[in-house]
Amino acid sequence: QVQLVESGGGLVQAGGSLRLSCAASGRTFSPYSMGWFRQAPGKEREFVAAASWNDGSTYYTNSVKGRFTISRDVAKNTVYLQMNSLKPEDTAVYYCAADTRGTTLFIVTYHLHGRYDYWGQGTQVTVSS
Repeated sequence: QVQLVESGGGLVQAGGSLRLSCAASGRTFSPYSMGWFRQAPGKEREFVAAASWNDGSTYYTNSVKGRFTISRDVAKNTVYLQMNSLKPEDTAVYYCAADTRGTTLFIVTYHLHGRYDYWGQGTQVTVSS
């Protein structure tokens, strides 16, 4: 089993920054990719960013491009989400996810919930105006 633990959420004013971390533990961890998703109250969970574990290629949803950066530390089994220029509409619970099956092409399915087989418990990010 793989456990994913997020940290780094909190309350920040609009224009501020936060850095989320997601540490993986458990059996030998060698994912194909990892992603960040978020869910605001009353809304469906949506894709935010994803990174290939092998080559580090990254993808973002349009609303965070230029503001958020996903990165990974392979040695630490950790993925990060650096969030700058935060907006009130970024308020949500943020979840990290890991894909350990690699059954679909990353470039095609990086944004789909079903690609990922392990999920963290989520961390709250609140951006005040």
